[in-house]
Amino acid sequence: MAFVTLRRNLCHLPDLRIHGALAALKSRPANPVLHASRERLCPWPCSLRAESFRVGLRRACGPKFHAENGAGPHPAGEPLSSPVGPWDRLERSLPREQEQVHPERLDGFSSAGEVLAFVSSLDTLPDGVAARALQRICELEKKHGDRGPPAELLENSVFRAVCLQLEQELPRLSGPSLVAALRALMLLQVDPQSSLIGTLAAECQNRLTRGGLDAHSLCALGESLITLQGPGCAAVDSVLGQLQGENVETFTPEDIMALYRILQACPEKVSQHQALLDRLNSVSLSVVSYLSPKSISQMLTALVVLDQTQALPLVIKLGKHVVRHIPHFTSEELGKVLDAFIYFGQNDRFFTKALEQHVAALCLTLDAEVVSRVMEYCGRKLILSQPILDAAAETFVCQPEKFSPSQTSRLIEPFGRLNYLPPNAPTLFGKLEARLATHFSYFPPKALLKLLHSCSLIEYHPVNFMPKIFSPFFLQRLQDVEIKLDEEGFVLPVSVDEDVYKRVALCIDGPQRFCSNGKHLLGREAIKQRHLQLLGYQVVQVPYHEIEVLKSRLELVEYLQSKLFPENTAARR
Repeated sequence: MAFVTLRRNLCHLPDLRIHGALAALKSRPANPVLHASRERLCPWPCSLRAESFRVGLRRACGPKFHAENGAGPHPAGEPLSSPVGPWDRLERSLPREQEQVHPERLDGFSSAGEVLAFVSSLDTLPDGVAARALQRICELEKKHGDRGPPAELLENSVFRAVCLQLEQELPRLSGPSLVAALRALMLLQVDPQSSLIGTLAAECQNRLTRGGLDAHSLCALGESLITLQGPGCAAVDSVLGQLQGENVETFTPEDIMALYRILQACPEKVSQHQALLDRLNSVSLSVVSYLSPKSISQMLTALVVLDQTQALPLVIKLGKHVVRHIPHFTSEELGKVLDAFIYFGQNDRFFTKALEQHVAALCLTLDAEVVSRVMEYCGRKLILSQPILDAAAETFVCQPEKFSPSQTSRLIEPFGRLNYLPPNAPTLFGKLEARLATHFSYFPPKALLKLLHSCSLIEYHPVNFMPKIFSPFFLQRLQDVEIKLDEEGFVLPVSVDEDVYKRVALCIDGPQRFCSNGKHLLGREAIKQRHLQLLGYQVVQVPYHEIEVLKSRLELVEYLQSKLFPENTAARR
């Protein structure tokens, strides 16, 4: 392990003169937090540190300082050389003894400023400590959310000197330090096109090829490579291949979550790594109780994306721990939890009770997306929860403008599905009608139909909107396919509305539009075709079971022609 003097790196920065490097760090305006952290966290006794500190300065700024043994100043422009003295030996050996102590000190800091102050107080900076310092800065900055670190951090001279040291000492870095440095810089949103990121990534891939990276490093490297090169890169395949041989039972919760995220990024590769996933799902049962709300949400989302329907014991255990965390989920996290419960068919009365308490207590302050997602969950799982439905109705009455069209549809639809009228039903549907009158064109067509149908189910018939939903313009928005023909049977462009002799509505009906045990069309599909006929369309049905027997593109073309132009087909024959 090489130890490079931090102040030497500071001297190489373009905005610092050699003789001004120390002044730039030491003579800035007093900061009581940084000063206190330097004094509190000084790694060596003060007298010892002072002597070693002077040795470091002689090296970094040699032409400006006199030797202490009575020799004159070193000639400018010549390399500084001197026999190895006791402080040189101390400088080389002390950091090796302190290297295991420094990470513990870094973990005790509460701000990036304290970390940088500690780093600037060191005479020499072990490469492993430099990498850990970046990692700790990243951990502290992540507390501020996803907005990224402040610009002054990335421009900080000490931060840049640490980065420079890592780039210079790359071959000597240990595998874990190398990967940790790359991961930290990626999370700190350092420009991925920078030479430092490129150099670190290239060296990481070299180490990956040679093998020998531990499981934690492989997980961190996998996430960094996905960010840099995408999930389809060969290096990610290599990471997953090496993780196959690791003992998943020894993984930390952090590594388990990282592996789930890697696999989630490339779901098309699940079949190749299902054995690894099965072991991961099994091991995760033992770490659920240690997971944060964010990690629980992430794990459930990964299980959905990876279609791990066989991992129901894990889903059930996650569901039990979700109950205690409901007040602590962000809106996005709670939405993902609800999506996962719908996907896996999870329905727990304790979860419902916790949701009721959460929504009823905070309904007017909850995010609109949370309210609509909770309502969607109740509707999909057929849960008649009066506290939730009443709270959602009150929220919409008080703040209808905060709900988007799709959120409004998801909030209203469960009332009809569950056949429930809230106490404020007249006011609720009055507000809904006013919202529809001013924003009708903004509602997604299918969501609007579900909303209006739901109103009809509880006898709030949307008579004022019937002409709109049966207009040709609205039906076209539903994407039933329209073909316009002139009098001679030629197809007209979609944009043409003049000289239209015949309008053909092509209904392409998949399996979901028929009864599950036969070829009988569902009621809602049959009435749609009747409505199209009443509007003057010639309805042409193309059922899936007729298309499935066709064996070539030519047969498909002939089939469609016979459906659309039966008179021309008969004449040709």
